[in-house]
Amino acid sequence: MANEILAADASHPCSLPGTARLCRSWHRRVMQPVGLLLAFALCGGSAAQATTPVAAAGATPSSAQTPKKSEESRMWMTVGERRFAITLADTEAARAFAAMLPLTLDMEELNGNEKKKELPNALPTDTYRPGTIRNGDLLLWGSRTVVIFYLTFDSPYSYTRLGRVDDPTGLAQALGRRDVRVAFSLH
Repeated sequence: MANEILAADASHPCSLPGTARLCRSWHRRVMQPVGLLLAFALCGGSAAQATTPVAAAGATPSSAQTPKKSEESRMWMTVGERRFAITLADTEAARAFAAMLPLTLDMEELNGNEKKKELPNALPTDTYRPGTIRNGDLLLWGSRTVVIFYLTFDSPYSYTRLGRVDDPTGLAQALGRRDVRVAFSLH
């Protein structure tokens, strides 16, 4: 219903080009708890029950309540006998990269801190300048070059985030300082 109201109001900020993703995110964060409050009120829920979803929406979940990372936000990187879990970024580029999997790349050594490989097709970009690159960052340089970093260092370059190795312990040793074959998969 809220979307129908917004669609009818062309002056609403969510009707502007390029704002759809931001508005969907806002609706999930704000409108879902409002809908829960309305449901509680209509069903005769108590005031204590009605305020719980709003408080929970702004609260940081405890470790017991933290959900496991969803399978669609995770992928795997295998280098030789080592397997590393990667949490995908919430970007169009990461989703497009995941849609290409499984994918095996012969990655080239570069600068003693990264492996890179140009993809046959361009991915969407949403560049930013991280300043500091971290061991385990999986980034896109330009629109076609996938880069996995195995050392932390400062960089003036701009990238699009694809994801991050959950635990980069041993990543530098697994990748080594030579060209290497890396397999990316969803399972």
